[in-house]
Amino acid sequence: MAQPNPKPNRLANEKSPYLLQHAFNPVDWYPWGEEAFETARREKKPIFLSIGYSTCHWCHVMEHESFENTSIAEAMNKYFVCVKVDREERPDVDKVYMNAVQAMTGSGGWPLSVFLTPELKPFYGGTYFPPKDAHGRPGFPTVLERIHEVWEGDQNKVVESGDHLIALLQQERHADQAQTGIDESLRKKTYHHLAAQFDPRYGGFGHGPKFPRPVVLNFLFRYHIRTKDVDALSMSLETLKAMARGGMYDQVGGGFHRYSVDAQWRVPHFEKMLYDQAQLVCSYLEAYQITHDVFYAGVARETLEYVLRDMTDTQGGFYSAEDADSPEPANPSQSSEGAFYLWTKREIESMLPPQSAKALCHHFGIDELGNALADPQGEFRGKNILFSPFTIKQSADFLSMTESEMENIIENGKRMLFEARSKRPRPYRDDKIITAWNGLMISAFARASNVLKEKRYAEAARRAAIFIKENLYDVGARTLWRRYRDGEARHEAQLDDYAFLIQGMIDLYEASFDIEWLKFSLELQGTQDALFWDSSGGGFFDCSGKNKTVLLRTKEAYDGAEPSGNSIAASNLLRLSEMAGDEIMKKNVEASLRCFSSALQQVPQAMPQMVAAIEFFLDMPRQIVIADNGRSPCAKEFLNEIARRFLPHTIRLCADSGAGQQFLAERLPFLSSMTPKDGRTTAYLCENYVCTLPVNELGQLTALLERSDLPSASQLG
Repeated sequence: MAQPNPKPNRLANEKSPYLLQHAFNPVDWYPWGEEAFETARREKKPIFLSIGYSTCHWCHVMEHESFENTSIAEAMNKYFVCVKVDREERPDVDKVYMNAVQAMTGSGGWPLSVFLTPELKPFYGGTYFPPKDAHGRPGFPTVLERIHEVWEGDQNKVVESGDHLIALLQQERHADQAQTGIDESLRKKTYHHLAAQFDPRYGGFGHGPKFPRPVVLNFLFRYHIRTKDVDALSMSLETLKAMARGGMYDQVGGGFHRYSVDAQWRVPHFEKMLYDQAQLVCSYLEAYQITHDVFYAGVARETLEYVLRDMTDTQGGFYSAEDADSPEPANPSQSSEGAFYLWTKREIESMLPPQSAKALCHHFGIDELGNALADPQGEFRGKNILFSPFTIKQSADFLSMTESEMENIIENGKRMLFEARSKRPRPYRDDKIITAWNGLMISAFARASNVLKEKRYAEAARRAAIFIKENLYDVGARTLWRRYRDGEARHEAQLDDYAFLIQGMIDLYEASFDIEWLKFSLELQGTQDALFWDSSGGGFFDCSGKNKTVLLRTKEAYDGAEPSGNSIAASNLLRLSEMAGDEIMKKNVEASLRCFSSALQQVPQAMPQMVAAIEFFLDMPRQIVIADNGRSPCAKEFLNEIARRFLPHTIRLCADSGAGQQFLAERLPFLSSMTPKDGRTTAYLCENYVCTLPVNELGQLTALLERSDLPSASQLG
C-alpha cells in the first residue's frame, strides 16, 4: 500500500535522477556517505544497500512493489539503515558489491540488493526481490525478517561472514593477476571462441536475449584486416545488418535500444543508452569504410541525428539514457514498456494512403494481431514493433513496384510516423552528463565527421569537449569529475572517465588537427597514470583508492556493454606513444597486457577490446603525416582519401608549420623536416618514424595507401 501524501526523504537533496526518483518513497533513504554509516554504527543496525539506475525497468518494478509500500518500508526503516546508490554515478561502489553478490549467488544484475555490516562488508545479497513469497522464492518482506533475525541472533557470525567474503574477493583479485605471456596465438584463439558462438541464422553471438557488443566487432574487423579472413568480416557485417533491420533499432527515429529479448533481434528492451549509440556508430562507420556500402553509413547517420536531436544538452554535453517505459498515448497516467514506440495496424492505415499503408505494413512486418510473437510476457499483444524483414528490393518486388517507388513510400511513411509519434508522451530521459560516456560519444562524432564528411558532427564533438573541459575538469588539480547535472559537477572520476575521454580527445585531434586536443589528452594521461596505475603489478585500478568507503580497488578487464577502462587505456597508450615518441608509455602497455595475460589465456573472448589492443601492440603501427594546415582544398582531398579507408593502426599527424608542428617536433624530431613540397599539400607515410618518399598528388597517395607490401622500417632504414 502506497503512502497517500508522501514526504520527501534525504534523497530529495541529491542531483541524480535515479536518487530523485526515490525521494518520496516512505523508505528513510540515505545517499551513500558518512551520515548513513555513522547512523548504522551508532544504532548497531545492518545496512540495506540498493543499487540501480534511472532507466532500469526492474528497478522501477521493485520500487513500485516494495519501496512505495508503507508496510514494507516500515520494516526496512525499523531494522536497517537504508542506502541508495546510482550505479552510473558511483561505479566504484557498484563494482565492489556486484562482485560480492556474484560470489554469493553466481549471478548479478540490477536492482542490486545487498545487506552490509555497519563497516560496509556484505554478508547477503541478490537482485530483484518480489513483494510476496512465490514459487519457493522468498518475498522481500520475508528476506527482511530473516536477515533481522540472523543479525539479532548472532551478530558476530554475520560480521565474520562479511570479513570472510571481502578477504575472498581480495584473494581472487590477486589471483586474477597471475602473469603468463602475450603472444600471437591469443588473436587466433579469440577469433575461434567468438566464431563458435556466432549465430549464422540471425547474426549476433549466442542465443536470446542478445545484446549489442561492439567490442566483439572491433576485434573482428581488425582481425579481418590483418588476416584477410572472410568469415571474421561476414560475421560482423551480418550482425550489424540484423541489428539495424530488427526491432532493436528505432526504425522511425534512429538509435538503438538496449538489447533484444529474442534471438531474432525483433523484440527489444526499449531503453536507450548513450554508450550503445556511441560504440555502435563507430562499428557502422568501420563497416562502411571496409565495404563502402551506404547502408552502414545510413545507420550511423540516423543514430547520430537521434543523439543530436534528443540526447544533446544546449551547452553541448550528451545525456545518459532514455527509459524503456513511457506513458500510454491513450492513458498518460499509465506507463508501460515501449508505449512510445509501438503501433497498431489501424494507426498506420489511418495516416497513410491505402497503397502506401499496405507497402509500409509489408516492409515493417506490421500485422493486425501484432507482430511481437517473441514477446515472452505477451505485453505487446495487438501492437507492432517496426522491423525490416525485407530489403527495399524484396518489398518492391513483392508489391510489383520499382525500388525508387518503394524507397519513397518508406521515407515518407517514416516521416509521417515520426511526426505522429512526436505528439506522444516521451520516455523519461536521464539528463545527467557522464564524462566516460561523453568521451565515447565525442569519438563517434569526431570519426563520423571525417568518414561521412559532415561538419556538424565535428562541431558536436568540439562543443562536447569544451563542455567537459569547462564543467567537469578541475584545471588546477588537473582532475576530472564523473557527473554533471543541474549546474553541479560531482564524484571523483574513475578510470573509465579518463580512458574514454582521452580516446575522444585523440580522435578529435585526428579529425581536426587542433593540437590543443592532443595536449589535453596527454595532460589527462599524466593524471590517469598518477591516480590509477599499479606500479607493482601493471594495469590500472578502476578507482583512485582515495575514498576509504570503497573497500576494494578492482582492476576490471572484462569488455562488456562498455569496454573496460584497461582495454581502452592500453590502446590510448599505444596511440599516444606514437604521437609523442614516449617509450615509457610503450613499456606501460606491455606491463598492462601482462597483468591480464592469465585471464586472456583462459577467456580471451571476454576481453576482445583488450585483444584488439594486442593486435596494435604486436603489429607495426604507421604514421601518416600531412604537411599543410589541413584546410586547403588539396589537404581536404588527402584527408578524405585517408578517411574512406579502414586503417586501424595508423596514426594521423599534421605538420602545419605552426605551434602544432612545433609541439610535435619537440617529441618527434623527424617531423621538423616535413614541409609541403613545391608549396603543395604533401603526405608522408611512415613506419616506426622512417618514411617513404613524400607525395603531393592525390593519385600518388591513393597508390601508396593501396599497397599491401609497404617496405618495413628495416628495409627503409
